[in-house]
Amino acid sequence: MKDGAVNLQGTLSQVLRKSKDAIPDTTKIALEELHRLDTIKQRMESTKEVLRDAESWSTLELEVTSLLAERNYAKAAERLAEAYRSMVIFQNTPEFESRRTLMVNLQNQLEASLSSAVISAINSQDTATCKDYFSIFSIIQRESEFRNYYNASRRSSITAIWQNAQQSDSGASSSPQDSPTFKEFLPKFYSEFLSVLNNERTLICAIFPDPANTISQFITTTMSSLQPSFPQRLSSVAAHHGEQALSELISILIVTEDFAVGVKKIMEKVEFSSIPLPLQEKPGHVRRRSSRMSMSLRTGSNRSLPTTTYILRSGLIDAMEWDQELFQPFIDFQIDYSSLERRYLEHSLNIVITGDVRSNNEAVDKPRLLRERAVDIFAVAEGSLSRCNAFTHGYGALGLLQALDSFLQSFIDMWIADTHERFQSSIPSAQSARSDGDLSDMDYTSQDWADIQMSMHLLGSARAIFERLSAFETRLRSFLNQLDAQFRLSESDPANFLIAPTRGEAQLLEQSTLNSSDLHNLLQLVNDHKESMTSGLPSPSIRKSQSTVSQEPLLVSARNSLFSLAQAYQKGLQKSILSPLKKHLGSYANASTWSTPDSNRRHGDLRVPSFSLSPTETVQRVAEGILNLPRLFEVYADDDALAFSLQTLPYIPPEMLKVETGDAQSHQGHRRRSSVSVLIKSATIDPEVVSSAWLISLAYTFLEYLTGDVLPSIPSLTPQGASQLSSDMEYLSNIVRALNVEHEALNKWRLYSEMSDDEGKRLTLEKVSTDQILQKIGKQRGWC
Repeated sequence: MKDGAVNLQGTLSQVLRKSKDAIPDTTKIALEELHRLDTIKQRMESTKEVLRDAESWSTLELEVTSLLAERNYAKAAERLAEAYRSMVIFQNTPEFESRRTLMVNLQNQLEASLSSAVISAINSQDTATCKDYFSIFSIIQRESEFRNYYNASRRSSITAIWQNAQQSDSGASSSPQDSPTFKEFLPKFYSEFLSVLNNERTLICAIFPDPANTISQFITTTMSSLQPSFPQRLSSVAAHHGEQALSELISILIVTEDFAVGVKKIMEKVEFSSIPLPLQEKPGHVRRRSSRMSMSLRTGSNRSLPTTTYILRSGLIDAMEWDQELFQPFIDFQIDYSSLERRYLEHSLNIVITGDVRSNNEAVDKPRLLRERAVDIFAVAEGSLSRCNAFTHGYGALGLLQALDSFLQSFIDMWIADTHERFQSSIPSAQSARSDGDLSDMDYTSQDWADIQMSMHLLGSARAIFERLSAFETRLRSFLNQLDAQFRLSESDPANFLIAPTRGEAQLLEQSTLNSSDLHNLLQLVNDHKESMTSGLPSPSIRKSQSTVSQEPLLVSARNSLFSLAQAYQKGLQKSILSPLKKHLGSYANASTWSTPDSNRRHGDLRVPSFSLSPTETVQRVAEGILNLPRLFEVYADDDALAFSLQTLPYIPPEMLKVETGDAQSHQGHRRRSSVSVLIKSATIDPEVVSSAWLISLAYTFLEYLTGDVLPSIPSLTPQGASQLSSDMEYLSNIVRALNVEHEALNKWRLYSEMSDDEGKRLTLEKVSTDQILQKIGKQRGWC
């Protein structure tokens, strides 16, 4: 093709050259002369037209004034239009400004002469006269002024209703207390507004060439002219209702959306019945482009253009302004949704727990109360999903998670504080009177049994809350998946799937700070988790990140607080179980055994030690209590409360639970969770593992108390007392070893107690300030 084009170009050049050569010289000279004469003629005619237009300016003012006096407004407008078109002659000349000033003055005179007649025609609904006046205003580039006359006249009844209304929550001191609230007044106002719009639809279609755009401007100017303004009324409502402002704002928004749907139907009727405009592009294409037009382009449209150009360039864009004007006052509150939701939830929390946690009534069944209040709390949390969808159409999902996490954490933290203050409260005798024959020989008092029962029931309540929290997070993930699906549909087909009832409201939300990358990352992670659960293979983003939704809960702070609550109940249960053992050690540090003089006999230089020292009676009773602990857990083997939150038991290494639950993980296949999730999924843990974990934790807790609080309190140790202490510690070591417990501090007390004075002094000098246990025994035995 390129070669053919080059050949054709050469051929055409040859033909042109031959044609020129074929014309005689005399003919060529004659044609050039004719061309010159034609050019002169055209220039002379143009000059004539310019001179005629310039001459007309000298009589413009007189002619227009005369026409106005004769009330021949149409001809006056045509005369001004002709003069306006000829103003280009004076462009860049000293006379331009004076001509332009004269034009504006004459246009003002024409408008002033017409103003009273225009208002009269509008009020009388004389469509034919109004249409003529609109044509006159359009000719003199004053179309926007005619629209202002029309809008101001037709909206007077609506603005009067707004201005004269009194609401009890408006913040005005003069408003009667029995006045309706703003959300009660608004439906009546919108109903009247719709009635006016339905009436105006017929008039506007008969007067204006762009009825959809005109109705949009009518709504926009009406809403912006309200006094006090709509944003001021919303602010007053929010301030009046305080923490409950969110529910009021949602009601107001829903009523406004219903009004917008009604207006949308009116606009559809107008567009369907209107004669199609002579646009160069297909209507469908233009509409889609206008729906995605940025706000800066929308607000920057030129309103002084002639009618046809005005409609072509900004009519479809301005048709969106009415709903943006309608929903613009809500956007600041929608952006602040997280704070509003948090305040609403805190208020609901105070109502739910008023007098419960802070009650001084010791007979209150705290486990039952905790379960009941958890039901109320999660019912309130469930309502937040509908509030988020109704107020932000899903864009506030990130703020919703933050508010819910803080709300549930606050509820649980209240019970944690109550646990620290009231764990020793007595409970009714019906719960404390336990007399199991198999456990009657143990050293527990009725109060000890009552405390154990209370702790078990509270731990069971915490487990029940965890199950509710897990179910609620599943509901929350389903809600987020639905939002993600809606956003994807809206993105793929914005013409048919809108996030909000109207395009303008959807655009405002899309352009707000709610539509952040964090929100889309959250939805993407939830969607990846759903796909991985469906396909059985982790998605790329889940494999890449270690902090995905599938690995981390949605309500992190709430879960952490719940585990802290479980840990507090576990510590209380351990304290009750170990209470008899600790009572046995009450006088152990001050026993006279430690100061017994050395009774070993000497034969010459040879020291004959005593053999086979028996453990003290106290240690024997303690050992008996430790060996009875497995019997206690056999009774509660079927209680799921003990299996909850094993990872928060003190002194339990995570590796122990991971190893014991490894088989359960392997059978779960692609549905298995992370190691943290396995630890808290207590249903997969064998009861023997649960008992073993509790026994190990109890043994370590008791030994920490013994080696950290009791033994350091011994004032002094004689060699005979040290030998007795070593015998006691060795006996205890053997006892706890039966529970798979190897306690380093206990072994050190045994080892250092049985040392000779010479060896102890030497070791003390070698390990000065490095071994705290050695230093304490050294002081007790006089080594340092």
